[in-house]
Amino acid sequence: MRKLLCSAVALASFNTISTAQGLLETFGSGANTFSMDFVEIGNPNNVADTTGYGSVGYTYNLGKYEVSREMVTKANAEGGLGITLADMGSYGGNGVNRPATGISWFEAAKFVNWLNTSTGGQAAYKFDGSGNFQLWSPTDSGYQTTNLLRNSLAKYWLPNTDEFYKAAFGSPDGAWYDFATGSNIAPTPVSGGTSNGTTVYDQGIGPMTSWPGPADITNAGGLSAYGTMAQGGNALEWSETIGRGNNGMPSASDRVFLGGSWWDDSAGIASTSTQTYVGGMLATSDFPMNSFRVASVPEPSSLSLLALGGVVVASFTRRSRILRARVDSNHRPAD
Repeated sequence: MRKLLCSAVALASFNTISTAQGLLETFGSGANTFSMDFVEIGNPNNVADTTGYGSVGYTYNLGKYEVSREMVTKANAEGGLGITLADMGSYGGNGVNRPATGISWFEAAKFVNWLNTSTGGQAAYKFDGSGNFQLWSPTDSGYQTTNLLRNSLAKYWLPNTDEFYKAAFGSPDGAWYDFATGSNIAPTPVSGGTSNGTTVYDQGIGPMTSWPGPADITNAGGLSAYGTMAQGGNALEWSETIGRGNNGMPSASDRVFLGGSWWDDSAGIASTSTQTYVGGMLATSDFPMNSFRVASVPEPSSLSLLALGGVVVASFTRRSRILRARVDSNHRPAD
């Protein structure tokens, strides 16, 4: 009985904790420990928006917030990733909870790979021994013909265009909104805060020394209908999707940027109309507006596992009562 109780508790000892707001996952160790919040993006096999974007055939999790400077700094220290961040001294400072700007796509991919491998999983993106990016090949475990960039066995990855679009503009009931604040009304530009219907944009006004830059990742405006923050502002975000080069053809060296940034004015703020742009930017680009967030495979939450443990314990408690009743009635142990 004691072993069964221990096993039931052990089921809930993963690094994922379910909260009222979503899922909290922990990475690193010691002084380099950090957590990331995820929200579930359900309603699989949903109908695409009228733009043609946003249909996803599966449930997935998406980071509630952008990745912060502190997360990258701690991953660097723990995993020796060598990722560099932009000096935001002229754009509001280098606060640890500001988004990790100045990140190239390749650096974002290496960060995501570390999230996978540091927790015993499969890297999402393939780099050779010299650090050069490669496509997965048919001889690689986890190879998938529909996506040569992402390994199918990875738990964490960079969201593609449809995954990002759905979380930003979609909703659990299938409705679509024009803006990533769960509304068809353009958000109010703010330098920070969490009020509904607000987004951090249009902040590049006046002398550069007075520009506030992006807000802390947890203080960057109202939430989308799914519960994500700042998919329409604060920092532009890398997607996994290959972009188009200057000739309009898919370019292996380009990736699509999504969202909006603190720098954008009202014309550049992310909306369903602006996100239909499928051009790209060189994956080596590392501008002070560039950041990213992480997507992941859903897994049973700790609360669900605890509930399962409760079922196990209850089942064996009931069985113990039956055995005791048989012993009392027969004055001997049951067969």
